[in-house]
Order: sequence, then structure tokens, then C-alpha cells
Amino acid sequence: MAGKFEVYEDASGKFRFRLKAGNGEVVATGQAYTSMAGAKAGVAAVQRAAEGASVVELEKDE
Repeated sequence: MAGKFEVYEDASGKFRFRLKAGNGEVVATGQAYTSMAGAKAGVAAVQRAAEGASVVELEKDE
């Protein structure tokens, strides 16, 4: 099963999104938005940014 974004209203009345993997595990969460439309725009922004994104390994701070 493919992953999915869930958009929802939290207990404080703000709107958030979370990305769930195919097995139901939450793998990412978004910030709080004042509207459902804002949360959906956040999802769209993540989808655009993730397409073709590279993986960068960071060095451990010493």
C-alpha cells in the first residue's frame, strides 16, 4: 500500500498534516496552520520539494 498524507484539525483548533507510510507508521509531520487550505498548501509544498531531492550525509560535530 502506498503512503498517504493526512490533514486534520488538532486539539487547539490548528490544522496539521502527517505523512504515513504504507504500513501506517507516521514518518513526517507538518507545522500548525490556521486553515485547512494552509495545511493542504503545506502538503503540496512538501510534495514539490521532495521530488528529486537528494540525500545528504552530514558530518558528526566534534
